[in-house]
Amino acid sequence: MTEFNAIVAREVDRRSQGTLETLTLADLPDRDVLVKIDYSSLNYKDALAVSGRGKICRSMPMVCGIDLAGTIAESAHPGWKAGERVVVNGFGMSETVWGGYSQYQRVSSDWLVRLPEAFAPEQAMAIGTAGYTAMLCVHALQDHGVTPGDGRICVSGASGGVGSVALLLLAKLGYQAVAVSGRPETEPYLRELGAVDVIDRAELDRDPRPLEKEVWAAGIDCVGSKTLATMLAQTRYEGIVAACGLAGGTDLPTTVMPFILRGVTLRGVDSVMAAQPRRQRAWDDLARLVAPAELAAVFDIRPMSDLPKLATQLLDGQLRGRIVIDVNR
Repeated sequence: MTEFNAIVAREVDRRSQGTLETLTLADLPDRDVLVKIDYSSLNYKDALAVSGRGKICRSMPMVCGIDLAGTIAESAHPGWKAGERVVVNGFGMSETVWGGYSQYQRVSSDWLVRLPEAFAPEQAMAIGTAGYTAMLCVHALQDHGVTPGDGRICVSGASGGVGSVALLLLAKLGYQAVAVSGRPETEPYLRELGAVDVIDRAELDRDPRPLEKEVWAAGIDCVGSKTLATMLAQTRYEGIVAACGLAGGTDLPTTVMPFILRGVTLRGVDSVMAAQPRRQRAWDDLARLVAPAELAAVFDIRPMSDLPKLATQLLDGQLRGRIVIDVNR
């Protein structure tokens, strides 16, 4: 029986702890597609799961990893065949279902997205959930009818994974994106990504008035709380804000005024359970907009055996850029 390696979280001293273990195909869940995984990625949620610093794993043992890219080894679904390259993001992987830190995984065919030909598996994981979520946010603005000529787009949490990719995508599409960041040293990087201006997060991270001067044609918010409330108060008539994060808090201290007096739309963006057509559209557009050469400078490939150490380093702020995990090393 085929043996392979995986990072498995088990309960140790009342918290999860991920370590490298040997599994067999018989250990995997009973789902209709078996994927031979090439690469995964290291995200903040992954670091919490592997290190045990956060309650991410809702059951144990749990194979960690919220992303995976690889090739179908076996399929019981007529719409998917062995040999097809696929990517999976979210769907509770690493929380309620086994995830991508494994050389093999069984997944539901409903979760699969065909990997665009433009991307190698490691490049797809350099984009990962962060880039895929950013594309969903941009689609929310486009589907609302926001065009490049409508005015400036506010992007909060711009130094983070979702925000930085959102800046790149908006610039590629001709939008005027304004980056909001609390790290002044990142301004050259944010402008290189395509930001037309960079403002300090303190300008939005405050108690807003119910309505303020109309500044933004639209916004992408990765922060929540006061930042999102201020962005809404400053959004123009019938504008839209796509909200996908809570780095600043889960509360939203706003009023109904932006919604009933300016017709502002607050559009929640969830990347975990998004329908397959939306996922495929996002990955196809990422392949169209992001050149593989542009990714080369933003990710580093590390072996899966390094994950326990990498998880701690990420949470301690010692890593930069995207970390792609080679599950076969």
